[in-house]
Amino acid sequence: MSPLLILTIFLLYTAMLFSISLITARKATNISYFLGNRQSPWLVVAYGMVGASLSGVTFISIPGWVGDTFFSYMMVVFGYIVGYAVITLVLLPVYYKMQLTTIYTYLEDRFGFWSYKTGSFFFLLSRVIGASFRMFLVVNVLQIFIFDHLGIPFWVSVLIFMVLITLYSFKGGIKTIVWTDMMQTTFMLVSLVVTIYIILDQLGMGLPEMIGEVKERGYSKILITEWRHDRFYLKQFFSGMFITIVMTGLDQDMMQKNLSCKTLRESQKNMTLLSLILVPVNFLFLFLGASLFVYASKMGIAIPELTDVLFPTLAINHFGVVAGSVFFLGLIAAAYSSADSAITALTTTFTIDFLGINKRDNLSTKSKIRLRYKTHFFITSLIIFVIVLFREINDQAVIAKLFTIAGYTYGPLLGLFAFGLFSKKALKDRYVPVVAVLSPIICILLSSFSDQLLFGYKFGFEILIVNGALTYLGLLFIQKRTNKPLNTNLNNN
Repeated sequence: MSPLLILTIFLLYTAMLFSISLITARKATNISYFLGNRQSPWLVVAYGMVGASLSGVTFISIPGWVGDTFFSYMMVVFGYIVGYAVITLVLLPVYYKMQLTTIYTYLEDRFGFWSYKTGSFFFLLSRVIGASFRMFLVVNVLQIFIFDHLGIPFWVSVLIFMVLITLYSFKGGIKTIVWTDMMQTTFMLVSLVVTIYIILDQLGMGLPEMIGEVKERGYSKILITEWRHDRFYLKQFFSGMFITIVMTGLDQDMMQKNLSCKTLRESQKNMTLLSLILVPVNFLFLFLGASLFVYASKMGIAIPELTDVLFPTLAINHFGVVAGSVFFLGLIAAAYSSADSAITALTTTFTIDFLGINKRDNLSTKSKIRLRYKTHFFITSLIIFVIVLFREINDQAVIAKLFTIAGYTYGPLLGLFAFGLFSKKALKDRYVPVVAVLSPIICILLSSFSDQLLFGYKFGFEILIVNGALTYLGLLFIQKRTNKPLNTNLNNN
């Protein structure tokens, strides 16, 4: 593929995003930016969240992961369904009853100032790392196959993407993101289906033949029954459940879209539909991964050492111009989807939870908007720095690294919200940050020496559950003897 064709695809797609932004960001206010005026159509939100949930990690890393892990990731996906049910039935009713703008305000009402700041801080940490990883994966592929050949440094490539994302999202915020996510989901799914079709066509195989080939080569294996294995099927299932609860239900980025729906009922329908769509979509990505390995084997193509680049290598160098163009459309969509809503959510959390923009009556409306603009650009700069830094330390499949780090950073959030929802006790609020920091440290040590301590047992994604449980236990030690009545009528818009 010529650089000119790729540049044309990139510019046309970017122009479409800016067109949507111009329409949706008209007369935008802070409430438009934060919650889309609570007028987002739930079907649009549900469909758009498919792309936001998948991002570049699923688009590239999961197909390449099949060579080592087969279809075992499906047990994580099945766990997602239960996790989404918990969000729908437990968390969303609380968020809507309290009419929250940022979900961490719940912690202030339930426990106090330090719990509130701790929850917000761990979200900021988690989402900056997560968004940077996702964005890195996509831009790194573009760098290897395009920008390196043009002599453009990696940091410049990152800067270009992030500036463009900032420009189309900084005014409309979530009101714009809801609609751009819909377009990005479409291009990602079209790229997935078209690529599978092209693989079958080039190999002269029908779909039933490819399914048989995948089974014969052992790629379709879902259940790993060895209990000490880090992908033991029960560990995968429960990890998927809790990953969904924390990375969606306790994550401002994902919940901000849900809270932009008109009513609780619509938000619940959105979440239920999303959970059902993600199962076949993730299965298709795994099937694509198996098909890529089958294709490489039959064509005598060497598998790259870093399997994250298997999909782009084949799409660009072997599938032809049409397939390469479709792949790049999906890849560019994944790049934008990885960062736009994250920047919006991080800006929302920082301006409300740390700068207290909603409580600063001394500021005019225009001053509050200017403060939000400055925060938006600051968050963008921070993510650029982390992406460039991550390129220097990347040494394994990004999906695994992402979930591993999530286990350490989201664990305290899981423990805090669980204690708030399932206990009536108040806490000695000033000690909450200590518990929230100690728990991940203990988990890191436990995971590092689990072979010696637990008879060969290896922790996988379930370290998140252990982290949340340790946080919960730590909170038991700092609870007060008197109960704190729950106030769920707080309005913190």
